[in-house]
Amino acid sequence: MPALDRTRKTRPQHPLTRLALSACLIAKDATHNVIDLLSNSTRLAYLTVKDCEKELDQIERQIDEELPRAITQVNEDAARELLACLKFITDLERIGDLMAWVGGCVHRAPSRLAAQEANNLAEMATVVQDMLGQVYNSFVARDAHAAYGILRADLRINQLHQALMQRHLKRRLKAGPEILNVMLMAQALERAGDHAKNLAEEVVHMVEGRSIRHTPKRRAHD
Repeated sequence: MPALDRTRKTRPQHPLTRLALSACLIAKDATHNVIDLLSNSTRLAYLTVKDCEKELDQIERQIDEELPRAITQVNEDAARELLACLKFITDLERIGDLMAWVGGCVHRAPSRLAAQEANNLAEMATVVQDMLGQVYNSFVARDAHAAYGILRADLRINQLHQALMQRHLKRRLKAGPEILNVMLMAQALERAGDHAKNLAEEVVHMVEGRSIRHTPKRRAHD
């Protein structure tokens, strides 16, 4: 599966900001290939997910090493942006780890997942992919309103996760190792959605200068 376009045009930015934005698209690319792996079980998709994980690890190390010095050489607004990049890469690296774990589960499975299970997991991964695309756009445009919209997408992942878990728990006596594997993959994708939500919250913090991370949130079923 060809990699997604990572060369979106942006206004001039600090090199570390460009690096963090590139990481966002790499994480989106990893998620895209997890969806392809769930649908087609292709080795190329699995290898791409692993490559994305390695790229994200390298970017995290580079930002960790370069940011302390860089932040002393910029004004307050740019410093806030760089701090956002540091928080960004932490969540993006974890998304990469989760996608690699899901990809490994699919790749090493002794047989292909049942169509319903694969479709359910792919639907969850698609929401994460869309969230990452919206995070990228909202960061580039400094659009807090768009970032708030991403928070609603996280509710959708929670709903999908809960529906899958409830369906399998109702027939838990008949569940074998493959069902447990599906439930663990669903949990990993739900966690990836949480990290994408954190990214949206960081965009709001960067743009509006206030944190919404600890404000009360509606439950998925409200």
